[in-house]
Amino acid sequence: MNRIVVIGSCNMDIVVLADKRPTAGETIMGNELHIAHGGKGANQAVAAARLGAEVTMVGCIGADAYGQMILDNLKENHINTDYIVTVPNTTTGTAHITLAEGDNSIIVIPGANAKVDESVVGNAWSAIEQADLVMVQNEIPIPTVEYIVRRCHDANVKVLLNPAPAADLNPEWLELATYITPNEHELSALYPNQSTQETLLANENKIIVTLGSKGVGYADNGEIHTVSGFKVDPVDTTGAGDTFNGAFATAIVNGKSLADALHYGNAAAALSIQRLGAQGGMPTKDEVAAFLAKS
Repeated sequence: MNRIVVIGSCNMDIVVLADKRPTAGETIMGNELHIAHGGKGANQAVAAARLGAEVTMVGCIGADAYGQMILDNLKENHINTDYIVTVPNTTTGTAHITLAEGDNSIIVIPGANAKVDESVVGNAWSAIEQADLVMVQNEIPIPTVEYIVRRCHDANVKVLLNPAPAADLNPEWLELATYITPNEHELSALYPNQSTQETLLANENKIIVTLGSKGVGYADNGEIHTVSGFKVDPVDTTGAGDTFNGAFATAIVNGKSLADALHYGNAAAALSIQRLGAQGGMPTKDEVAAFLAKS
């Protein structure tokens, strides 16, 4: 029981390090440039694979050099790429990231990720229906996300929806997901007329809200619980949420309780932010085990 199918975005990240962000109309000198693998879908797939899950990636890339780099990288991380579609006359998705003043700002250009539709999902259905868990995010078209959640629910396949970036999703199908993992901003976009406490209590053991350094919150038996994070010195927070989701998913499919899986996810995320890069910081199974043993 450790088969995870990730349906989502595959990007190349163009990362600029600078002392500050330029204001409108201003040109400044940056310090470093890094080109790295990213996209929430690919990130979560790599995070889960490094932690020992058997991962299949479903998505779209462009017929360009970035697309080939993404394929090669997924294969190097022992991820099945049989259901990744190369779309002609379309660029591979890119994310343009500025790291400055201790935080990140990101502009995403979807490219081929916008072509992930029902046919791409249908082509991969033989793998999806055998999965122990399907993971999906909001960096592919929302109608496709809805289709995935509905079809998996009808087939009794568990779905983890990471609703990032924030979007207004229809509660009618949203509640069909097994797990929903927003941050506080994304949660308020999903349920704008409810407090965090009200939303968690109405969605026990389903909605898990990430709270940054404070950990994660969820509700069970009429009570709200917080699973504390780990105190570390951050180097780069890019990809921390994706690392958490991949680790949480891996722990769940390996039979961990919800609380234990969240603790495991927090540990993996804490390790990831101590290194540069979304995927570059993602830890291995042994690294998380060693971290937990001394924490």
